[in-house]
Amino acid sequence: MSKRKKSEDLRSHRWYGVDDLRSFGHRSRTAQMGYDRSDYAGKPVIAIINTWSDINSCHTHFKQRVEEVKRGVWQAGGFPVEMPAMSLAEVMQKPTTMMYRNFLAMETEELLRSYPADGAVLMGGCDKTTPGLVMGATSMNLPTIYLPAGPMLSGHWRENTLGSGSDTWKYWAELRAGNITQKDWHEIEDGIARSPGTCMTMGTAATMMSLAEALGLTLPGAASIPAPDSNHSKMATLTGKRAVEMVWEDLKPRDFLSSASFDNAIVTLMAMGGSTNALIHLVAMAGRAGLKLPLERFNQFSARVPLLANVRPSGDKYLMEDFYYAGGLRALLNELSDLLSLDCGTVNGKTLGENLQGARIHNEDVIRKRNNPLKESGGLVVVRGNLAPNGAVIKASATKIHKHTGKAVVFDDYNDMAARIDRADLDCDEDSVLVLRNAGPLGGPGMPEWGMLPVPQKLLKQGVRDMVRISDARMSGTSYGCCVLHVAPESYVGGPLGLVKNGDLIELDVAKRELNLKVPEQELAKRKSVWKAPVRKYERSYGVIFAQHVKQADEGCDFDFLEGTAPVPEPEIH
Repeated sequence: MSKRKKSEDLRSHRWYGVDDLRSFGHRSRTAQMGYDRSDYAGKPVIAIINTWSDINSCHTHFKQRVEEVKRGVWQAGGFPVEMPAMSLAEVMQKPTTMMYRNFLAMETEELLRSYPADGAVLMGGCDKTTPGLVMGATSMNLPTIYLPAGPMLSGHWRENTLGSGSDTWKYWAELRAGNITQKDWHEIEDGIARSPGTCMTMGTAATMMSLAEALGLTLPGAASIPAPDSNHSKMATLTGKRAVEMVWEDLKPRDFLSSASFDNAIVTLMAMGGSTNALIHLVAMAGRAGLKLPLERFNQFSARVPLLANVRPSGDKYLMEDFYYAGGLRALLNELSDLLSLDCGTVNGKTLGENLQGARIHNEDVIRKRNNPLKESGGLVVVRGNLAPNGAVIKASATKIHKHTGKAVVFDDYNDMAARIDRADLDCDEDSVLVLRNAGPLGGPGMPEWGMLPVPQKLLKQGVRDMVRISDARMSGTSYGCCVLHVAPESYVGGPLGLVKNGDLIELDVAKRELNLKVPEQELAKRKSVWKAPVRKYERSYGVIFAQHVKQADEGCDFDFLEGTAPVPEPEIH
C-alpha cells in the first residue's frame, strides 16, 4: 500500500486549493451551490457516477441509494459529488445496450478525468452498466469502488414463482403453442417484476455484479443483497465511507486487478452458471487493465469448476433472493476456495481469502456443496471449428443437447426470422439447426440479444421446446436452451456464418468443443469469392465511431483505441 496521502496531494487540490483566478472561480461556484469552503477544503472529492434514470427500472432505488452513499462520504470526511451518467436500460434501449456499453465507459473515464475527482463510487447493475462503469474507471485508475444495484424480489403468478426473462421465454412459448390464454399472459406480465432491482435470475446483471465482487471491486457481500433489502441501504453508506479511505490510501483498480483476479472471476462465472455475455465483458474489462484474456482460459476453468448455484436458468428452481438467504456469493466462493487465488487484493484493503472467512452455506440445495454439484463441469463452453474459427460460446448447463448434427435453416437477419419463424410452411423439423446471421457487433448493429431464437410455432405445437440455434448475436443471460452464440468472426464482415446455405449440415459437439459446417473447403471458397459486404448502417454520429472501431466478440467488443493502459495527460487548469 502506498504512503497515506496528504491534503495537498489530492487531485482536487489543483482545482480548489491554489490561490489563483481559476481556483477563485471554482470556489465561488461551489459556494453558489450552498457549500462552505470547510465542506470541501482539504477533503477527498468523491465522484458518485450514478446510472439512475426514469426509464431504467433496475435502478429506480438509486435516487435513495445515492443519498445513502453521500451520507457515508460525509461521515468519512469526504465531499460527495453526484455525476449522472448514461443509464443503459436493458429492456428499453434500442437497438441494444451493448452498442452503448463503450459509450458509458468513455463517459465514466472522461467525467473522472475532467472534473476534480479524487475517487469514485460507481452505481450500476443493469447488465452493461457494470462492465461499462468498470472499464471506464479502470482506464482512469482513480481509487474506485462499485455499488451493485442488487436483484429484485422474486416474481409470482398464482402458485408459480416467476424468474425474470427465463419465465418470459417459457410462457411466451406456451402462449404461442396455445397452452395458456391472453388473460394468463397479462397476469404473468403484472407479477414477474415486483420491486426495484435487476433481473433476479442468474442473468447478465446478477452475473456481472457477482464477478465485480469476485474481482475485488465491491465490499464483501455487496453483490448478493436484494435491492429493496435494508442491508442494501447500509451497504451503500459503507461503500461511501470506504471510498474516502481508498483515496487517502491511494488504492486504485489497477493496483489489485491482475490475471489471477480475472481467473477468480472465471471460476465464479462457471460455478454460478452465469451469463454467456460475461465472456465479452471480462475480456474487455481485462483489456482496460492491460491484460489479455484469451477464450481458451474460459475452457480451462470450465473443465475444472463444478456448477454449484441452483439458480435459474442453469439451475432448476431458485432465484437470487434465495441465493442471498442461502449465504450469497461469499458462501459459494468459500466452497471453491481451493480453485481461487485467495491472495488477490480487494477494495477494502484485505485479500479475497480474508473476505471469505466465516462464510458458509445455509441452504445446500440453493448453493450446492462440492460433493453434490448440479453439474461436475462445463457450465459455459467455448467451441471452435470452421463455422467459428475465432470461437463461439454455449451455456451447456442450460440445455440437454450437447451433440447434434442437423440441416441448416438460415435467416439472413432478425426481420427475416421474425417474418418466417411461425409460418406453417417453414421447412424445418426438430432436428433442424436454426441459423441467424447479420446480428453481430456490426451486423446487429451492437450484437443484440437475438441469439435465443424462438422455436418455430409448428414445432412448439408438436411439443418441441429446444433445438440447436446458432448466431453471431448474444442472448439474454436469463435465457436457456441450445443456443450457440458470439460466432466469430461475424457474418457481416465475411465470417463463415455468412456462407451457410439452407440444407447444409452443421455439427455441434460440446464435449469436443467443436462447431463445424459439413461443407467441403472448395465449396466454401467458391461461396466466399462471390460474397459481398453489406451496406454500411450508419453515416454519422456515434454509430460511425462504433462501426469504425468496435472489435469482434472474441476480443471483447471494446473500441480499438480504448484498450490498454497508455497514459492520458491530466487536464491543464487555466
